Amino acid sequence: MEETSVDLKAYIRDVPDFPKPGILFRDITPLLADPGAFAEVEGRLARAFAADGITAVAGIESRGFIFGMALARRFEVGFIPIRKEGKLPAGRLAETYALEYGEGVLEIHEDAAGSGDRVLIVDDLLATGGTAQAAAVLVERLGATVTGLGFVVELSFLKGRDKLPGRRVESLITYD
Repeated sequence: MEETSVDLKAYIRDVPDFPKPGILFRDITPLLADPGAFAEVEGRLARAFAADGITAVAGIESRGFIFGMALARRFEVGFIPIRKEGKLPAGRLAETYALEYGEGVLEIHEDAAGSGDRVLIVDDLLATGGTAQAAAVLVERLGATVTGLGFVVELSFLKGRDKLPGRRVESLITYD
């Protein structure tokens, strides 16, 4: 991916022992607070997927909404919210995925996309890959094609890409 002089890692704050002792949380709020850094993220992700014929952008709740909406506007396509269970009001499909201790459920409106749609899935973070995998499965259950998955930050040591075999994954910042 084309790089510019903006060091996006400089806009990620490390918060030790959050949400529990021993965890180093990578906080994107300084990046969100800086219009130039945010524009850089939007531009880099847009360039990465510009040739893919995207017809919709799906964002994973909640921070994926922030970046997903920006990219949908940039590509001049619709936005699809992928939400946690019980948050969507109309007919929906659900997909269960593994969490560290238990399971989570993501949902998508059953009329959000269909055959012929080319959907880019966006989130702020790729960690273990379960959420991203569930989101991709939901989009494909609608009959749409997942063109790729874009992330601002990737924690590569958690091997999230392993749950996304054969899928195009682009991350702007990687922590090994």
